[in-house]
Amino acid sequence: MLIKRSLYVEERTSRLAVWSFRLALFSIPVVVLAAGLYRADLLAFQPAIAALALGLAIALVGGLLAVGACVSLWESGWRGFGKAIAALTITLVLLAGPATVLARGWMLPPLTDLSTDTADPPHFRAMGFARPSGANSVLPPDETLLALQRGAYPGIKPMDLDATPEEAFNALLALVRQRKWRILDAVPPRGGVRDGQIEAVAPTPLLGFRNDIAIRVRPTQKGARVDVRSASRYGFHDLGENAWRISSLMTDLSTERRKRH
Repeated sequence: MLIKRSLYVEERTSRLAVWSFRLALFSIPVVVLAAGLYRADLLAFQPAIAALALGLAIALVGGLLAVGACVSLWESGWRGFGKAIAALTITLVLLAGPATVLARGWMLPPLTDLSTDTADPPHFRAMGFARPSGANSVLPPDETLLALQRGAYPGIKPMDLDATPEEAFNALLALVRQRKWRILDAVPPRGGVRDGQIEAVAPTPLLGFRNDIAIRVRPTQKGARVDVRSASRYGFHDLGENAWRISSLMTDLSTERRKRH
């Protein structure tokens, strides 16, 4: 009687692949929790940034381990490609947004407060009571910072409209509401006696970092002049976000005015 023996070959799983997936997976709740708690005002800016940086660092380590796992798996033929690829995907998704912002603003000067009128920026009034004590100053930037702005963002300028101050104010108020910015104050213009002003808080889309906005509508001989000031509440570098925010608002205002004509 012959007994047939079958050869059993154990397929080993790469520990690098397993740990890369675990780290990448763990980074998700860390990042989401940091952003969610900050948006809900349950976490201050500095702890939120620290937690966010920790989550992204964990994701990066997981991604690097996944790269190492792919190399070793290619040579050994062990199992674990699925976990390594999943870890790489998670890392790329989590790091894509911050990497894009950093790449865009890396060569820009460290500014946090931009205005279309560098000689007479719109003043924050109601915002002075809303900003926490540890936030950046609401005083207008000094001449050194204004010179940096003029050099880096020559296109950030006031907009003159052939519309009444009231029409310009109402159009801007509609755009602010459309963006779902939190309005703190909205004072309509009154003839040549009082400028119109809107103050609002504009959070960034994903992480909810606060940026404070002051929009001024001033009457001119031909209609109205619009000035916008955008200031990051925290940090020492806005990575170009304030210039983008001002330009986007001005572009939409110009588009809206063309539609009405």
